[in-house]
Parts: sequence; structure tokens; C-alpha cells
Amino acid sequence: MLATKKYDVVIIGGSYAGLSAGMALGRAIRNVLIVDGGKPCNIQTPHSHNFLTQDGNTPARIAAIAKEQLSAYPTVEYRNGLVTTINGKNSQFEVSLSSGENVQAKKLLFATGIKDVMPDIPGFAESWGISVIHCPYCHGYEYREQPTGILINGDMAFEFGRLINHWAGELSIFTNGKSTISAEHRSELAALNIIVNEKEIKTIDHSNGSIKQLMFKDGSAASIDAMYARLPFEQHCQIPKELGCALDENGYIQVDDFQKTTVPGIYAAGDNTTPFRAVAMAVSAGSRSGAMVNHELIAGK
Repeated sequence: MLATKKYDVVIIGGSYAGLSAGMALGRAIRNVLIVDGGKPCNIQTPHSHNFLTQDGNTPARIAAIAKEQLSAYPTVEYRNGLVTTINGKNSQFEVSLSSGENVQAKKLLFATGIKDVMPDIPGFAESWGISVIHCPYCHGYEYREQPTGILINGDMAFEFGRLINHWAGELSIFTNGKSTISAEHRSELAALNIIVNEKEIKTIDHSNGSIKQLMFKDGSAASIDAMYARLPFEQHCQIPKELGCALDENGYIQVDDFQKTTVPGIYAAGDNTTPFRAVAMAVSAGSRSGAMVNHELIAGK
């Protein structure tokens, strides 16, 4: 029988945060296994922005460059697959892989991201990350001064509307049903020439993810080039919660300034820990977590 392979760190999730952590640990001469299922949340996004040296590159190309550079570090392994179960405790974790292999790890790092919960609007999922977008800092420049919408309702509509109005041309808020925006906020939106549209959306008419118009259930339509949305989400991986890692009130894995979770020996980095979703921020968090894991290993904790 083959002996169970032992690693200093197993990183679950091999996108930007996971790869960045892997590089930090590889340069610290740590034995690392990165396991990735190959389903990043930005899989449809054509270009990544606001990341120095990579502005305008495709997310897939950025990841490919990272993997290529990571291959220079012989103590780091990268595998396509899934982690199915984890048992044990700090310094003695037992990790089972979808391949059937079991490995051991002193530390764990979850860089597993989140899963967006799409509304039941035909065309929405197909346009997500292309012309239905979440972040003006990532995509707003490309849609500057163009007719723009926001799919939102309630208390957050004014603040998000005021933010997006900085980039947009004509801006409309689509509440997709009766508005729950306060009268005060509706007045403030009107003062900014932001339209509130309460019609129910039937479908998004698009061409390969690029919006042509919104079609409403009453038969009317609205022509826009882009639409922002803040979606509910769920953790892409439930294992951290099963291991006892606390989630915050919004559903993100709770971490401290060093990316430590509430469970000894377990770290987390990337979109699963923060609402600030950007490649540059994931890379930063991954690098920080890798360094902090190495410090903990050196300290023998």
C-alpha cells in the first residue's frame, strides 16, 4: 500500500487567490497541493480590469500565466479535481480527493469563491459578467456614458444608484416589480435624473451576452447597453462551514487581518471572505494568506 502523501498546506481552490497563495508558499519552500474544480465565477467575463500589468487581459489568460509561473516551484503541485471531505485538526488534517486519493496536511487554505444565485430572468445568466455586471471599477469604464440599468430594489438602491450614475449615461433603476425604495430616496434619485422603473422583466434580449434590450411582461421594452446587479450568493464550498469556520452576517467566511478563520490551522482568501470582488484583491489576499501560513508553520503552531 502506498503511504499517504503529506503536505505542509493543501489549498482548496486554484483561481487567483489560491494561485497567489501557492506562489508565496512555493517561494517559502513549502510542500503544497492546490486542488481546483475549474469553475471560476468569472468564467464568462471577457476582460479583467483595474489590475496593474494585466489590465484588459482575459481572466483565463491571467490564470494561465499564473499556473505557468507557479510551475517553476517544484514543491507546489496543481491538480484538477475536488476535495470531497476533510477530517482532523490543526497540523493533522486528512483530505480526501475526488480521485479517491487521501492526503495529509498541516494547514488548509480555502480559496473556493462563491456561487452567485441568478434571478429567474431568461438571458440574465447568459449575460452575467459580460453586460450584466457587478462592479463599476472592474467594468464601468467600458460602459461609460452609455444607457445603463441597475437591477435593485429597497434601501440599497439610492447609494448604488448614486455610485453608478458617475459612470453611466442615462441611468434607470429596475425594481422588477413594486418599488420598496423610500419616498425620500426616490426624490433624491429623481434629483439625479435617475429613473425608477417598476415594470416586471420578462427576459433580457441579448447577443452572445451583450444586452440589446430588456423586455417587460407588459410587452414594452427598454434599450440599455449594460445592467448592474448585486446578487445573493452562497459559498461555493460547504466544507469550511462543516469544519466549524464561522460565517459573518452576510455569509462570508469570517477571517482576521491575517486571513485566519475561526478554526485553528484553517485560512481562507478571496471572494469567499469579502464583498470586494476583483482579481487584484484576490491576488493580494492570497499572497498575504500564504505568507501568514508560512509564519505559523515556522512558529510550530
